[in-house]
Amino acid sequence: MEEKSMIQIIASDMDGTLLNDHMVISKRNSDAIKAAQKAGVHFVVSTGRGYTEIKPLIEEAGFNCPMITLNGAQVFDKNGNLLSSAAINDTLASNVLYLLKKTGLYFEIVTSAGIYSDSKTNRIENFAELLTKVSPETPYKLAVSMAAARFELMNVNYIDDYLKIIEDPSIKVYKFVTFSNEGPKKLNPIREELKQFASLVVTSSSSSNIEINHVNAQKGAALQAFADLMNIPMDNVMAIGDNNNDMSMLKVAGVSYAMGNAITEVKQTAKRLTKSNTEDGVGLAIEEVLKEK
Repeated sequence: MEEKSMIQIIASDMDGTLLNDHMVISKRNSDAIKAAQKAGVHFVVSTGRGYTEIKPLIEEAGFNCPMITLNGAQVFDKNGNLLSSAAINDTLASNVLYLLKKTGLYFEIVTSAGIYSDSKTNRIENFAELLTKVSPETPYKLAVSMAAARFELMNVNYIDDYLKIIEDPSIKVYKFVTFSNEGPKKLNPIREELKQFASLVVTSSSSSNIEINHVNAQKGAALQAFADLMNIPMDNVMAIGDNNNDMSMLKVAGVSYAMGNAITEVKQTAKRLTKSNTEDGVGLAIEEVLKEK
């Protein structure tokens, strides 16, 4: 029997969790977050996304909060000050670059200077495919125009050669993310090849991507460090997620929720289950724990 605990921190993933199929935070979710904040609970987003991709979404939802970004490679306080970071060194980044180039798949690099892409077309098509996946009723053509429009929100840098970023001493590399609409069939072999690098960790936030970070950049470790900073025991920490890159934080949190749309492994790991991301699962989970106070 799980004991009731006094929740002081709530950490939520974004894609497939806090964001619905329109890639926004629903009113019920944002209302629940604001109610938690009003009750003195620290709400934290914990995501594979970068700061510049998160900020417009939480602003649109009308709240502000600390952010565990890029799976824990950068952690920010609510004022946007960097609390901690874990970068991939240049030699290792060059090795990853070479390996990904060899596959011929589209990938992006997330850095201290923002997100870099070497193809605007691929980025838009890729995002459109993601939209049609999470929202199958959206026609592909509409998804492409939605994707193109949404990128105005995001600070994306286009570059013809990724090596320039890695060789730039003023830029830190935090994450590689590679995509394939064929999913694990195409991505698992890369995952296997990356196992040769002990200082990397490979996760995913959907079946059609893999995310490559420094081994110290994991959501669980970042959440633990944030709680330590606040002097809050892990028993009083709650985490909500749906995918592979959420596993580390679900394991360390005293109270853990799997989304209704979560992968099997997440449902088996989390102590509790909420509804899906299209049914305000995060909001419902927050309402539930606030009632238990």
